[in-house]
Amino acid sequence: MILGIAEQLPEAPAESFGWLHGLVESTKRAFVVRDRHVGDPLYMTIDPAAMLEKASLAKLASGIDMQQAMPWPRPAGAGDTVWLGAIDSEGTAVSFIQSIYWEFGSGVVLPSTGVLWQNRGVSFSLEPGHHNVLKPGRRPFHTIQPAMALLNDGRVLPYGTMGGEGQPQTQSAIYSRYVVHGMGLQQAITSPRWLLGRTWGAESTTLKLESRFDPGVVAAMRNTGHEVELMGPFEEAMGHAGALVFHRSGARAGLIEGASDPRSDGRAAGF
Repeated sequence: MILGIAEQLPEAPAESFGWLHGLVESTKRAFVVRDRHVGDPLYMTIDPAAMLEKASLAKLASGIDMQQAMPWPRPAGAGDTVWLGAIDSEGTAVSFIQSIYWEFGSGVVLPSTGVLWQNRGVSFSLEPGHHNVLKPGRRPFHTIQPAMALLNDGRVLPYGTMGGEGQPQTQSAIYSRYVVHGMGLQQAITSPRWLLGRTWGAESTTLKLESRFDPGVVAAMRNTGHEVELMGPFEEAMGHAGALVFHRSGARAGLIEGASDPRSDGRAAGF
């Protein structure tokens, strides 16, 4: 939804104010819909696919003011996660994410296996009538979203990150930079990132920007009404991203590219 809404906005160069403001405001609109509707698909009152229809995305985009930030924050949760991706020599690709939610999950270890149970049940509501109210057999809302893009030229791009609500924001940054604006894969991950709201290790709900953003862009964001909080140059709270690309055709056919986040202890490896 973030990318689909942003696609309806006026084009702007990567790293510019218009590019950053547009993606942040698209994130806000997508999160409002998510918080109102998303949960176990068996209990949702709207078709999830309808959220991605162009008319629906265009309607959300039409409410974005490119000169004024929408008031924020809204409530957010926390979590603990790791993303992994793999591609073999034939181009079979996997995007995988694992999370126990909170530092020690549920705190319950199965004595027969040693497996630590995750804690996603905390996302249920006990409020009658809530769209994620606890019911027998119901699956909880969660933020886990390993991503994969199949590009028109045949490239396969598994990518992702940990980081609670930061996941779709970081994924949008990587996709926009690499696919839309043609950045190199590693540059798309290394370039300065942002985080709207709160994620693991961070309590405030401001718009956090890494200090490597152009000062003019930072000033423009503040002048537009964003509650900007400048962070370190490579902030761990921005997520631990990774990405792989398999080239199916052209001069680079068969090549596998990999990139890892300097904000983490992950790595891209070939073997």
